[in-house]
Amino acid sequence: MVDEDGYRPNVGIILSNGRGRLLWARRIGRRSWQFPQGGIQDDETPEAAMYRELYEEVGLEEGHVEILGCTDDWLRYQLPDRFIRRGHFPLCIGQKQIWFLLRLLVPDEQVRLDRSDHPEFDAWRWVTYWYPMHQVVFFKRNVYAEALRELAPLIFPGYRPRRRPEPPRSGTQPTAARRAAPRRSR
Repeated sequence: MVDEDGYRPNVGIILSNGRGRLLWARRIGRRSWQFPQGGIQDDETPEAAMYRELYEEVGLEEGHVEILGCTDDWLRYQLPDRFIRRGHFPLCIGQKQIWFLLRLLVPDEQVRLDRSDHPEFDAWRWVTYWYPMHQVVFFKRNVYAEALRELAPLIFPGYRPRRRPEPPRSGTQPTAARRAAPRRSR
């Protein structure tokens, strides 16, 4: 299922261990790591898709986790041209995702990468909360950053996402740049 803008509906899963660390999984046969994620089928809600993907990709069931929250809206990333499958209709240019933040309620040994006939991952580990934002494949970085910033207050009470700086008004320099400009001698 691809929407009218060319984005495939998808869920992203950020699984925490209760100590602020996140499950980071390596794609099978590759050197790339990512969070579990997967498509939403026509008859599924995002939450139902999340539980299905959670089981298929890391072997966890609904009772193994607690939902801490999810993003307020879809977060989108566009695929680089070399990954777009031309000739498929409708053309999929990227993914739009609802991200879920979960807490693991069972021992780590319950995480199993071999529950699916077609495993997605061959290894996993716990990483610090912000680590994935800088390690995921380049075209997913902005979505990871948005999801992690939006969901951080659910793990780190009192966390407030930094506001993006406003661009300077046309024809002006930012204050710091004006102060740093060398003085002209007379």
